[in-house]
Amino acid sequence: MAKFFSKRRLKIAEQIIIVIFFAVIIPMTISGLIINNINQQSNRAQLRDAAVMIANVVSEEVDVFENSINNELNQISKTLEYYNSPEKTDEYLKTISENLAFYNELRVISEQEFKKYYNYKSNDETAVFSKELANGKYLVAVLDMKNLKVDIFKTLSQDKRQIYVISNDDGHLISSINYEKEVFESSIAQLPKELKQDSTVIFGDIKNQPLAYHKKTNPDITIIVNTTEDVTKNAIDYNRDKILLSIILTVLTVFFVVGLYTSYLYINIRQLFKAIIAISKGNYERRIRLLTNIFTPFEIVFLGNEFNRMVSQIHKSYIQLKKKNKELKQLNEFRSNMIDTVSHEFRTPLTSIQGYTSRLLRQDIEIDEDTKQKSLKIIKKQAERLKRMIEDLLVIPDIEGARLNFDVKPVSISSIIENSVTLVKNDAKKEIINNISDCEALIFADNDRIEQVFVNLIENAIKYSKDDSEITLDYELRENKLVVSVKNDYDIIPREKLKTLFDKFTRIDDSTTRTTRGTGLGLYIVKGLVEAMNGEIRIYSNEECGFCVKVYLPLAIEEKVYI
Repeated sequence: MAKFFSKRRLKIAEQIIIVIFFAVIIPMTISGLIINNINQQSNRAQLRDAAVMIANVVSEEVDVFENSINNELNQISKTLEYYNSPEKTDEYLKTISENLAFYNELRVISEQEFKKYYNYKSNDETAVFSKELANGKYLVAVLDMKNLKVDIFKTLSQDKRQIYVISNDDGHLISSINYEKEVFESSIAQLPKELKQDSTVIFGDIKNQPLAYHKKTNPDITIIVNTTEDVTKNAIDYNRDKILLSIILTVLTVFFVVGLYTSYLYINIRQLFKAIIAISKGNYERRIRLLTNIFTPFEIVFLGNEFNRMVSQIHKSYIQLKKKNKELKQLNEFRSNMIDTVSHEFRTPLTSIQGYTSRLLRQDIEIDEDTKQKSLKIIKKQAERLKRMIEDLLVIPDIEGARLNFDVKPVSISSIIENSVTLVKNDAKKEIINNISDCEALIFADNDRIEQVFVNLIENAIKYSKDDSEITLDYELRENKLVVSVKNDYDIIPREKLKTLFDKFTRIDDSTTRTTRGTGLGLYIVKGLVEAMNGEIRIYSNEECGFCVKVYLPLAIEEKVYI
C-alpha cells in the first residue's frame, strides 16, 4: 500500500474520501457502537428493574386483595355471632353473596366438611378463603378468579409482560395475564430449585428478556414476571434501531454534503487544470469560468480571478510580442529588400557612371568633344537616377514617423500636372494625353511634394504600359474633392496582387520576371505623401482602364492649414 501511494499522487476527491473515512466514518461507527452498547445496558437494567417493580406491584395487590377479603370475612364472622339460628345465618350470607358479585359462594361449614370442601373448590377458576368461627365451624368464601384477576392486574392491563401467580403447594396456576402455555412452562422450568422467601429475584437464561419471581409466604404463592420479546423489541431493539438509523442518516448526510462540496470543488479545480494546460500549450485566451455558489471557497475564487488577470496580462504581452515580432519580421524583410534593391538598382547606374568616367579619364585614346558631351550627359542622368532612389529611401522614415514637413497652400492642379509631365523621363516616347490643362481648380497641397507624387505616378504608368500605348491624365470634381486619374494600358492585375502594390519594395513584375527598373517604393511613397496632405489614393485594374490610379485631393474652398 505504501509503495502504491509513493508512486501515485492521490486526487483531492480520493484524499477527501480517505479523510472522511478515518476522521468521520470510523469515529462515528465506534461512537455508535459504544452508545448502542451503553443504551442496551441501560435498557437491560431498566427491564430488570421493571420486572422487579411489577412483581412487587402484583405482590402488593395480592396482599391488598387478601387483606380486603380477610377483613370482610372478619366482619361477616362477627356479625354471625348475633344470629342464633342456621336459617338466619344462611339468609344473611345469601344476601351478602347477591350484593357482592365476586363471591360465588359464601357459607358456614364444619371442620370435616371444610377440608373436603377446600380441596374440591380450589381450582383455576375459583379461590377459597376461610375464617374459623368461635363455635369451631368455618366461614368459607369461594371467589371468582376473574374478579381476582381484575383486582390484581388492574394497574397492569396495558403492559405486555406475562405475569403468572402460582400456588406453592401444588404449583397450579392461580391467575395470569398475557398467558402463553409454552412460555409459562419455560418460565417454570427456569425457576431455581431453592426460592428466596418474600423477596424479588431476577433469573432466566436470556439477558435481554429477564424473568423475576417473588415467593410469598402469606399467602403461599409465587409471582413470576416474564419480559416478552415484544417488550424487548420496544425497549432495546427499537432504541438500537433508532441509534443505528441516526448514525446511518448522519453518515449519508455527511457524504452528501461533502460529496456536493467535493464535486463543486473538483469542477473548479478541473477548470484550473484545463486553463493551466491551455496556457502551457500557448492558448493565452483561455479563461477560468468558475462554478460559484456557497460551496466555492474564497481562495478558489481569488485564485481564479488572479489567474484570469495574469492570463490577460500575458495575452496582452503576447499580442505586443507578436506585433513586435511582426514588425521585426517586416524590418528584416525591409532590410533584405533594401539590400536586394540597392544591390540590384544601384549597380546599373554606378556601373554606367564608373564606365563612362573611366572612358573619359583614359590617356591612351583621343575622345572628340561630341563623345565627351554624350558621356557626361549619361553620367549626369545616372547620377540623377541615383539621387532619386536615395531620396526615395530617405523619405520612407519621414513617412513612417509622420515627420513630413509641408508648405500647404492653394496651388493650380493644371500647372502641377504640366510641370510633372515636363519633369518625367519619357525615354520610350509614349504619348501622354493631358486632359487636365483646362482645369481651373485649386487644391490645398505642397507644390514640390504634389509634383513628386504625379512625377512618380506618370513615370510608373510609362514603365508598366504596353508598347505604343497612351498615358491618359484626367480629372473630375466630387463635392469638396478633386479626383485626378492616371491611366495606362496594362494586363489585368489580380486582386490579391493589387492589394500589395502600396507595400514597400513591391513591384508588379517580381525579381524573376523583372522587365523594368525601379526600387518598388514609388506607390508606397506616393500613398504616404498623399495621405499626409489629407488626400486619398486608390488603384484599379480592369478591362475598362487596364491600370488606373486615382488621387483624391482637397479643393481650396476655404482656408486650411496643415502641419
